[in-house]
Amino acid sequence: MESPGPQSANAHGQKPADEMSERIASRMQLIAHKIMVLSGKGGVGKSTVAANLAVCLAGAGRRTGLLDIDIHGPSIPKLLGLEGALLPGPAEMMLPVSFNANLKVMSIGFLLPDDREAVIWRGPMKHKLISEFLARVEWGELDYLVVDSPPGTGDEPLSIAQLVHGADGAIVVTTPQEVALSDVRKSISFCHRVGLPVIGVIENMSGFVCPECGARIAIFKEGGGERLAREMGVPFLGKIPIDPQIVEASDAGKPNLASHAGGETARAFRAVIERILEGGGGAPVPEGAVARDTKGDSR
Repeated sequence: MESPGPQSANAHGQKPADEMSERIASRMQLIAHKIMVLSGKGGVGKSTVAANLAVCLAGAGRRTGLLDIDIHGPSIPKLLGLEGALLPGPAEMMLPVSFNANLKVMSIGFLLPDDREAVIWRGPMKHKLISEFLARVEWGELDYLVVDSPPGTGDEPLSIAQLVHGADGAIVVTTPQEVALSDVRKSISFCHRVGLPVIGVIENMSGFVCPECGARIAIFKEGGGERLAREMGVPFLGKIPIDPQIVEASDAGKPNLASHAGGETARAFRAVIERILEGGGGAPVPEGAVARDTKGDSR
């Protein structure tokens, strides 16, 4: 992709930036709900949460898009078993990759010739790519677009917040311990500063249930996310427990909701989704309705 250069007016006197804004607005009008997944702290399982939320929405019958804007560490292709996938259609078009009939995915990971190479870009290049994704990816009509952002409050979250007008808001992911909560507070403050509503907080890695004795162990403490939500005056969406099956499923490219639909973690994800869907009259999320179908229509 070309480096962004000085913007000049076209033959009609309109700046390219204005044209890009109009194209983004036109695309976004076809999407009913836009949700950003944020966290001020890395390593809290944000991408895993984003991937499973998108899979769960798709399993609930919602036409869903998952946009990965983590430029330097795109993990969505790995989490969904789409590594090495080629974008369908001619080069001048940007068609997303299908996970199944209801879920389409776009990531910079699909554009890299070698996933071992580092992407060494400054802010303007990242802003340009995010703008291109929003303006050019042909999602069609969607019920939900889930955007997985990198941790922190830097270029990528700021770009997506500024470019997508009328977003439903952000889901903020944390783990229970204070070292994570102190950074996640900044994400909520970021949302307030840029006018992005906070849909709610998810507490990930919240307790571990021993498979042998059934005892619940608070490895990273518990309840920090709920206290944070109460302190910051935002909704609390629920807790996702620590589950070794999530690690196994993620490494295998099979989201937990698809591979272990009857487990405690899958039930916790469905409970979170039902809270998100309540505002739109969503029905309860059916168990086991998230099967992978690579033959789904990519358009």
